[in-house]
Amino acid sequence: MADDPLFAAEEWLAQGRGVALATVLSTWGSAPRPAGSQMAVCSDGAFAGSVSAGCVEGAVLEAAHAALSDGKLKRLSFGVADSTAWAVGLTCGGKIEILVEPLVSQTARDTIVTLNGMRRSERPAVRAVQLQTGACCTIDPHVEDGLLAAISAKAARSDRSGEVTVDNAPWLLVVANPPVDLVVIGAVHIAQALVRIAAPLGYRIRVIDPRPSFATVDRFPGIALFHDYPDEALARAPLHQRSALVALAHDPKIDDPALIAALGSPAFYVGALGSMKNQAARRERLMAQGFGDSDLARLHGPVGLSIGSKTPEEIAVSIIADIIATIHKA
Repeated sequence: MADDPLFAAEEWLAQGRGVALATVLSTWGSAPRPAGSQMAVCSDGAFAGSVSAGCVEGAVLEAAHAALSDGKLKRLSFGVADSTAWAVGLTCGGKIEILVEPLVSQTARDTIVTLNGMRRSERPAVRAVQLQTGACCTIDPHVEDGLLAAISAKAARSDRSGEVTVDNAPWLLVVANPPVDLVVIGAVHIAQALVRIAAPLGYRIRVIDPRPSFATVDRFPGIALFHDYPDEALARAPLHQRSALVALAHDPKIDDPALIAALGSPAFYVGALGSMKNQAARRERLMAQGFGDSDLARLHGPVGLSIGSKTPEEIAVSIIADIIATIHKA
């Protein structure tokens, strides 16, 4: 966590040091870092995080120290067409806007502590900054009410930070979501490929299969394995808003209890392997369990994007791509 800008900011603030927080507001073209990327700058010159993969950090550091001196927000723009573009090194052809926020008020400092507390407990959180006044707050997008909270909830669902307008006022929303909870039902060959692709994405992975000879450490090194039936395992560790469940066992005795639990949960993605014929039979079984058309519309089946995938590795790629697409189109 040494290079995590928010944890670094909290530590520096606790030590009584001045801190400014730089955040990418918006991007165009081939900008190197997406909206919401952050860099914390300490008054002694130390910094953590990145807003441009190194292109404009020098200019941002200068603005951060200026902001700490006068206590005012700074809005910076960089682009290859700007007179300063080559001087600061942004030669990729894109454009970025960056907010530099001095964390001088007690409210601003408290929001960092609150946000990090929510991150440590793996609760979704959104930090909101009013771009005209500097007013800020930390929002639990699944609990709080009001227009700002509703817009924050939409941003959290799509993992999309950036500038928004609320009641005719500009706000910066920075989403801090916990890792995706990827639940794989059935420790089959496709599951092996799937977890290999998902792990570098930072997903929290658990594989559930009651067949001990399938879910083994040798076949799934470093992965959390559960040898219960899915309904039992998911009752102990329920699915939530950041959960994606993929049923791959191709056995109704294993897959169906998992799908019943998933469709009754707030999981954002529910998918099941199988042909169109198998999917039709599965839907009939689920309807017999009381699920209606709106429930079944959540089921991605056949699972994954339709890209002509054939091998287990290609199918795994299509599944991960579908999960990512579902997050960002929310």
